[in-house]
Amino acid sequence: MTTIHKRPIAVIALTLSLAAPAAHAQVVHLPASIQLGEGTRQAGDAPLPIPHAPPRARRSSDGRPWSVRISESVMRRNPQTHRRWDYTQGVILTAIERVGMEKRDRTMLDYVRTNMDRWIKPDGSIEGFDKSEYNLDEIAQGRLLFRLLEQTRDPRYRAALDSLHSQLRSHPRTAEGGLWHKQIYPQQMWLDGLYMAQPFYARYAKTFNEPAAFDDIARQFLLVARHTRDPRTGLMYHGWDAARAQPWADSATGVSPGFWGRAMGWYLVGLVETLEQFPADHPDRPALLATLADAADAVARVQDPVTGLWWDVLDEPNRDGNYLEGSASSMFAYALSRAARLGYVDARFRAVGERGFNGLLSNLVRENPDGTVSLINVVQVSGLGGNPRRDGSPRDGTFGYYVTEPVVTDDYKGVGPLILAALELGR
Repeated sequence: MTTIHKRPIAVIALTLSLAAPAAHAQVVHLPASIQLGEGTRQAGDAPLPIPHAPPRARRSSDGRPWSVRISESVMRRNPQTHRRWDYTQGVILTAIERVGMEKRDRTMLDYVRTNMDRWIKPDGSIEGFDKSEYNLDEIAQGRLLFRLLEQTRDPRYRAALDSLHSQLRSHPRTAEGGLWHKQIYPQQMWLDGLYMAQPFYARYAKTFNEPAAFDDIARQFLLVARHTRDPRTGLMYHGWDAARAQPWADSATGVSPGFWGRAMGWYLVGLVETLEQFPADHPDRPALLATLADAADAVARVQDPVTGLWWDVLDEPNRDGNYLEGSASSMFAYALSRAARLGYVDARFRAVGERGFNGLLSNLVRENPDGTVSLINVVQVSGLGGNPRRDGSPRDGTFGYYVTEPVVTDDYKGVGPLILAALELGR
């Protein structure tokens, strides 16, 4: 029996016609008590006890696909997905959009458009987006603009896409050409950033015929892998400081200390979704596929043998305080099963992803009395450096830091990938 650890309190291609472009919606500022995307705090900000049950292909109690039930649960809880333009909103809307396209569900697609139009002004500028911040997190939501542009030809969407892309053109870089995660984090590349910017960058390059951009896109993935990959485990460290100046950075390598699950989840999802846009004959495609296969193998080796899930800190499953975490598990289940279906990795990885998804159903997915579905035990946020936490302790990338960040229910960063995994696996 696996021990339940306690820790200190801290926590298609389907084309559908769209209605005439909606006028720019006024942003509604909701009370802080309403949770939008970052989840509901769990008792003690800590992981809830789980059965540590083996993965089983549990059916939804009402017979509907899990992808539909979870998407509708999000829409019911949050008619407005978020308070600002942000990657968290982009994650959940991307998932709901794909379900809507697959199921031909107009309500879902309208929900996505309404929550996108909330931020797009009549001139195509984006409410709350500030290019001068040079923050890769702000790029991710822009991926949703491509379908809106394709199906409406509304010039607002092209203007918004160009605005986001212009940030990448002038974004600060390391000496080797790597995009900084944010301007406030100089010389740093985080695994998170590969998801935030590269799928958008690749789709822009493909849509608007900028083939030279794929050289730069490949550079980002390969550069991060070269600097963050641990030769012993094959896992990737959360961050790399090219200047080796940050307190968390190793003085010789510049990497952060730990293997945070969601960080590697971001990298894998970002790489799989970028490869879908990548030219088949690009000279760096074989290297990207080899990098993906290597990372997939490393992740499969640290999958929990009992539950099929993954731990918050990937390589220390038996250390007190560690817990089986919802967002990393959802990301790996999705990325591995999708990569296997697309032929990017060996077909055996579909079984790894499906085992992870079934482990989520057996341990972390809850059906609520009101008919909605929830995902528990999602770490709310983990970063590196910057402002210290409320208790004054640093965000230093250590085991002790990661496992004492707040743990929540229904955070979009977990729910979005969970929906995508369900859809990918036909569930």
